This record gives sequence, C-alpha cells and structure tokens, in this order.
Amino acid sequence: MRGTEYLFMLLFWLLGVAATTTFAANVSYDHRALVIDGKRRLLISGSIHYPRSTPDMWPDLIKKSKDGGLDVIETYVFWNLHEPVRSQYDFEGRKDLVKFVKLVAEAGLYVHLRIGPYVCAEWNYGGFPLWLHFLPGIKFRTDNEPFKAEMKRFTAKIVDMMKQENLYASQGGPIILSQIENEYGNIDSAYGPAAKTYINWAATMATSLDTGVPWVMCQQEDAPDPIINTCNGFYCDQFTQNSKKTPKMWTENWTGWFLSFGGAVPYRPVEDIAFAVARFFQRGGTFQNYYMYHGGTNFGRTTGGPFIATSYDYDAPLDEYGLVRQPKWGHLKDLHSAIKLCEEPMMATDPTITSLGSNLEASVYKTGSGLCAAYLANVGTQSDATVNFNGNSYNLPAWSVSILPDCKNVVLNTAKINSLTTITRFMRQSLEDGVSPSKVLQSGWSWFIEPVGISNKNAFMKLGLVEQINTTADESDYLWYSLRTEIQGDEPFLQDGSQTVLHVESLGHALHAFINGKFAGSGKGNSGNAKVSMEVPATLVPGKNTIDLLSLTVGLQNYGAFFDLTGAGITGPVKLKGLKNGSSIDLSSAQWTYQIGLKGEELGLSTGSSSVWVSQSTLPKKQSLIWYKTNFDTPAGHDPIALDFTGMGKGEAWVNGQSIGRYWPTYTAPNGGCTNSCNFRGPYNSNKCLENCGKPSQAHYHVPRSWLQPSGNTLVLFEEMGGDPTQISFATRKMEGLCSHVSESHPVPVDMWSSDQKTGRKTGPTLLLECPLPNQVISSIKFASFGTPRGTCGSFSHGRCSSTRALSVVRKACIGSKSCSIGVSINTFGEPCVGVTKSLAVEASCT
Repeated sequence: MRGTEYLFMLLFWLLGVAATTTFAANVSYDHRALVIDGKRRLLISGSIHYPRSTPDMWPDLIKKSKDGGLDVIETYVFWNLHEPVRSQYDFEGRKDLVKFVKLVAEAGLYVHLRIGPYVCAEWNYGGFPLWLHFLPGIKFRTDNEPFKAEMKRFTAKIVDMMKQENLYASQGGPIILSQIENEYGNIDSAYGPAAKTYINWAATMATSLDTGVPWVMCQQEDAPDPIINTCNGFYCDQFTQNSKKTPKMWTENWTGWFLSFGGAVPYRPVEDIAFAVARFFQRGGTFQNYYMYHGGTNFGRTTGGPFIATSYDYDAPLDEYGLVRQPKWGHLKDLHSAIKLCEEPMMATDPTITSLGSNLEASVYKTGSGLCAAYLANVGTQSDATVNFNGNSYNLPAWSVSILPDCKNVVLNTAKINSLTTITRFMRQSLEDGVSPSKVLQSGWSWFIEPVGISNKNAFMKLGLVEQINTTADESDYLWYSLRTEIQGDEPFLQDGSQTVLHVESLGHALHAFINGKFAGSGKGNSGNAKVSMEVPATLVPGKNTIDLLSLTVGLQNYGAFFDLTGAGITGPVKLKGLKNGSSIDLSSAQWTYQIGLKGEELGLSTGSSSVWVSQSTLPKKQSLIWYKTNFDTPAGHDPIALDFTGMGKGEAWVNGQSIGRYWPTYTAPNGGCTNSCNFRGPYNSNKCLENCGKPSQAHYHVPRSWLQPSGNTLVLFEEMGGDPTQISFATRKMEGLCSHVSESHPVPVDMWSSDQKTGRKTGPTLLLECPLPNQVISSIKFASFGTPRGTCGSFSHGRCSSTRALSVVRKACIGSKSCSIGVSINTFGEPCVGVTKSLAVEASCT
C-alpha cells in the first residue's frame, strides 16, 4: 500500500477524525472474521461492567476506551442485580443497562452483550439470584426443566428489552454479538451426558430469540452450529475453533487478575499483554476483548469468590477510579493503531506462517493485488534474536512481536514502549473549609452498640446446626447461632484444672464467638479454603451460660461445577473441650436459636436516619459489633475520592445510604512472593507478578462523587472486630507525575510512519509528554537524561553516559505546554558516548 493510503488509515483510526459509526443492518461471520454489512472486520474490544461504576462515570470510561483504540465494549448482564425478587425487576441507576448500551452507541462503538445468564465474574453467586436456588426440583446449568424455564425467561426478557429500544445491529443499533452460557466447557464433564443436551438446548433457545446477530459460547469446544466457540485466557494464539466455518475470537484476555482479601495485589506487564495480542492477530485472530478494560468497584455485597475484595481494579488500562493507567493504556493504543494498519490485507486472506529459526516465526498476509502485512515473533524467553526477512535484517527482543504493515518497515515492537508512564497515588485531601479530612471525621461521631446474640422477634429455634445460605437466602452476611447451656461444675472437660476451650468448625467464611456476652475470639478462612476451624478460651460459670456465634459470609461462591451447592456457616462439630485431659462435650445437636441479620440492619441504620443513635463525650473505640455515624463535607476538586480505612477491622460502609462495600484492612497479604519488578518474558500466571506484600490487601475504598453533596454527607459504618473510626481519612486519586523513556532503537512511532514512507526521510523515534487533564500544562521537569539512564518512573538516575544538554533542552521544549515531543537522537542532544545505543528518560509534573 502506498504511503498516502497508510496516512489516511492512520488519520482515521489514530486521530479520531472518522465519522460516527453507522451501525450495521446485517452481521454475520465466515471462517475469517465477523462480517458487518458485507465487510470483514478486525475488531478490538474491552470489558466495562456497568454496575461496577456509576452512570456519571460511563461517558468518560467509554470515551477513554474509544480514544484507546477500541471498537467494541463488552459487558455481562447481571441476573441477580436485575431480578432480586422473582418477577420484580430493577434497571435503575447503576443497573440501567439500556442507558449504558445507548451511551456506547452514542460514542460510535459496538456492543457485545454477554447475557449468560451465568456470568462468573467474581460476582456474588455467579450472577444467579438466590431465589432460584429454592425453586422445587431445580438443578443449575444442566438439562433440568425448572432451570431451563427460568434461564429462558430471563434471557428473553433482556433480548426483548434490547429489541424494544432497537439496539440490535439488525435494527440499526450497536449490539453486534450476544453470548449464551459462560465457560461451561471448563466444568461440563461433572454434569455427565446431561451437559451435552443442555448446551444444545441453550444454543437452540438463544438463536430462537431472533436477535439478528451471532451468538457465542466461550470455552465451549462442542458449541453447536451456528454458535461460535471462543477462547478465554492469558494467551489464545494457539486456540483453534471447533468449526471451519467460524472465526478465531478471544472473548477474555485477562489484563491482570482479581484481588482477594488476604492476598497480594496482582498485576500484568503491558509488554506481555501486547505480546499476547499481537500473537493472536499474527496467527489469524480477528476479534479480541480485554477483560477488563475498566474493572471498577464491587459496591455493596456484590462480590463473589468468596473473599473477593471490594476493589475490582484488575490492573486494567483504566483503573478502578476511571483514570488512564500508563503505560498500559498508551502502549496498547499504539498496538491497536499498528494492527489496524494491517487490517486490509489481514481481512483479505489467511496468514502464511513460516519458521525463521528456533522460537522465531513469521506470519505474512499477502493479497493478489500486492497488499502485504507481516508479524515477526520471537517466542523465546531468554535471548534477543536477529532474523532475515524479505531481504532485510530485524532485531527481535525475547518474547516480542514486531509489526510490519508493508512487510518491510517495523512500526511497533511489543517489548518496546513508546508511551507515557504516570505516577498515580492517593493523596490526603483538605476539605473546602481547609480542615484535614481526618480531623473532620474525629468530631461529631455517634454510635449504636449491636446486641450480642438474639435481639429479633423473628428469631427461631431448631435442633442441630443449620447451613447458612439455605437459612438466610443471602438477605444478610450475618447469622447468629445462640445456645444456652447448663454447667454443673463436674463436667469431665472441667476436671484436673484443665483449660476449657470452645471448638467450632464451619464451612466459612468468618466467625466471631461470644461467651456470656463477652467477645472470646474470631476465625476466618481464605480464598483458597473458606472453612474455619477455631478454638477459643471459654470462661464458663456454674449454672446458665450463653454461647453466641456470629457466622458471616464474604461473598458467595461464583465458579465451579455445582458451585450453587457450596454451603456456608457452622456445620459443626461445636464442642467444649478440656485442653489437658482431652475430654469434650458435643453441643452440635442441641437446640439452638437462630437470628438472620443484625439488629442494626433491622433498624435500617445504614441510612443514618434512625433515632437509636447515641452521642456521648467518650467515643467507644476498639469495640466489636458497633455502628458508627458521622457527617462530612465533600473534598474539594474533581479528583476521584476514596476512604482510607486504616485503623478499622472489618465491616461494611455506607455513604448517604449507598454501600461502598465490605472493608477489611486488617486482612493483610503474606510477606513473601512480591517483587520490585516483574520480568514480562515468559508465560504469565496470576501469581507471577505481585505487589503490596505484608500490607492490607485493600486500604482505600472508592466513594463515587456522584453519591455526594457539597456538605452534610452521612457516613455509616458497621464494625465487627473493633477499630478506631477517628483514624479514617479521605484520599483523592491524583496523578503525581508522568514519565517517558524511549530508546534510539525504538521503531519509528506509528503516528509518523506513513508520512515517513511518503517522504523517504530518515526519522528517529520521538518522546512524547502530554498532561492528562484538559486544563493542565507541564509545569516542571524533574529529571531528563539522554545517554544510558537507569531506573523506572519516579526513580530515574543518570548512567555513565549522559548528555549535559538534556535537562535544558527538555525544559525549553516542554514547560508551559500541554504536550511536547522531542526527537531521541544525537541531533537533538549531541553525542555523549560514541558507539553506545542511547535513550532519553524524562519525568515531568503537570499543574
């Protein structure tokens, strides 16, 4: 293709001057790609789950996704969110699916609607409503008539909603794909022969709804025609479709991993993600979706797992708060631009794949009219390589792919980042009246002490121990188990001066024990084993004694065969034991009294409006089972807001009546397993790259600004374990600095490549700095070095080779401007060291 043609394509995709997308009348597919109005399309997609953010955030998230080079936004549909009570639907606020889809359409992007209705997604109960569990004769996700009837009813409900709003592509809307079921192929063997008949039924049911667009099933090798089987995983370049009629599609490319309470924070290097994406398109892929592109927040009690944290940041290109994460967002944007330059030859033909040596591979897309695009890959993890291709020599770093839109010139190598890096931190933020947020939250507290044990007239008695989920139907995290027992004084476990302990075994997820109204101890499971086995000292008195056990869930199971049958709560045995003599008495089969939920929940304390709140001169601190309330003013500015729960134990928090989620800052990550840097070379897994070891898994909790008013906001906490609410403080999420580090050996930037081909000029790489917010300018240059600088953003240092002109040149070019670009060459900075490959590293601030 001639240079002018590439320039036109680049302007179309990179600079965003293309007209708003005209949505299709016809979507189909062939073996190569989705076909939209008769034209094969190469599509880049990203996941944004509408309830994990707020409606006021949606337009900005969608815009940043489009600016990042996406064509499609993917979302699940969350059944339990929309139908919490059978036949009673909720599509308001964060649940407004139609509004979300329409906003995506207004931005000119397509939609992939993954109805499921099983979603997994680290979401409570996999997205199934709990009432489904109690329908007579039901068995989930198998050839079971009660389940199939409910699944069809909800799926049809969503399809009808979309049709009524003309949102399918066949109606001129943005929805080009739908998904039925979800990763069933991972666990279908457990369901035996009924799995096959169920998946065939699901396919027939979905296609009978006549959406006019294709349906997919991810991870389903036996997906029946015309359903498209797709791939999920960290890598899908080796994925093979189950039919020669379907295109190669990747519905979940995991950009990081989810966070669990008690775990370290996972992250995934962008070089590895870019490598995986380029390999997928190199080997014939044509549709790729990032899971997640924006992860967001698990507000309320929506987390699954169990033990999934409130943050669902996922190390995504857009962070939990909606801010661009650099260099991940920028490097992937450059990757998308480079791949789009190859779209025309890629859509015209299949790749020809050849070996260039050990771990070296070339894929060429060449048409009869002379269009040619190539991908050169080094899948080795240790050594860089030099390869000869089309009569030219190319350097391929280990674990990288180079993209050549004309089969000659490299516009991007996945291991070489020519994008900004930003330093984003939580900063303590003063309020509008100039008072520290922590000081504001130290005054005006009121509280309510949650009663220990049974306080509700709806309590009931039963012989033996009950399973928690079947008892509470997940109406609350909490279930009280209460027992009155008579101590004579001559029990065997009290003899020989033996210390008495209370032994409790539970399916999980956590447990607090009280003996005669006093706190005795706690136990908890973890994301690998939710079960709790606990022994606590038991101080008993002659006569009547009360044992109160508060069992609690931390999100219900969301994955696995028969996950809906995974129980919770105290299953026993519950024993009183003598530590020295080993004797015991089993209390499991006694008559227990049960209470679902807390007194504070019954009183509606989360809204802050009850009359039971008290306020005295001394604020109770470090006390278990206590509700706190205070008022606060909104922090000034427009930066995203979080509450830092340092000093608290475990509980849930509400702002103006809306739950920001469960908090648990005392559950810290293990001390080992984290690294200061992570080698992107080689296969990634969720434990490869970890940070935050030895620290709280999550300390900061997102408070959406749209939930706040300028003053008079109400914060309510329920604290289970004991904490000091005066230590809570506000923080705002700010970009503290931005950096770029570009080598002389980088490929010519994508946005200069076409014009470079046209003029024939030899243009080197450039370093670009740009402030992220509209009214910001570059106010200072903290560091600049041309030569052999060392370190990473925030900790750069000069190497042995360093130009004396670097700082002054960069300051002159950048300070006072919103953006600046600087050529990375000796023409700009002089020659500080002959014969050495040099690079330019810069750190700047914006105000």
